[in-house]
Amino acid sequence: MKKRMMKIGDISKDTIKRLNAMSAEELIVWAFENFGERAAIGTSLQLTGTVILHMASRHFKTFRAFTIDTHRLYPETYDMIRKTEERYGIKIEKFMPDESALKSMIDRFGEYLFFIDRAKQEYCCYVRKVEPHRHALATLEVWITGLRNDQSEHRKKMKKASIIEEGGRKILKLNPLIEWTIQSVWKYIKEKKLPYNVLFDWDFDSVGCVICSTPLLKGEPPRAGRWRWFNLLKEKDKKECGIHASNE
Repeated sequence: MKKRMMKIGDISKDTIKRLNAMSAEELIVWAFENFGERAAIGTSLQLTGTVILHMASRHFKTFRAFTIDTHRLYPETYDMIRKTEERYGIKIEKFMPDESALKSMIDRFGEYLFFIDRAKQEYCCYVRKVEPHRHALATLEVWITGLRNDQSEHRKKMKKASIIEEGGRKILKLNPLIEWTIQSVWKYIKEKKLPYNVLFDWDFDSVGCVICSTPLLKGEPPRAGRWRWFNLLKEKDKKECGIHASNE
């Protein structure tokens, strides 16, 4: 008899508690077994995404994974997308910014508006990342991410499993590696001989858009390479593009 797939309404507080007690791989398997194509790995091909994709591939021949193509990604990231698709025999779904919204933004503020002030940087992220990401979330009920607690103060509060609201509907957000350290991520990648974005060999801690993500200098915190021209601002900066800044 074919297994009945779960719905987001089936997720209780007890279920959330149980999910938060699972290992990373158990959580990924649970998501795809219970939600099928309504679950997806959202990845920008960071190191954690590399680990999560590999864990999923150990149990499923096909599974959903998506990325946001801002049209400003590093060539090495596009190369990593291609290598990942070839290795696992999957097609990573690409969600892109609306062309008319992108043109309107550039015509009004220029290609490099993110240098002007914080509001323009957030606007650029909204058009290039947040809005396409909302279109991706509209196609699923379970969103699997590569967030870790040790990446920033803001992410330190996040849990392995939680219900969030997006577009007036509930989504189960899973962060399988939330308790992992960067050392444990690298250990897994080396032991499994996994491909990874070569920019991480050049002192990048986080890889996003060209210019807006840069290598770290010695002693800098993990998110210092993102929008580094804001590093000297006095106010506390979450260093988030908006995708993970919603209230959980």
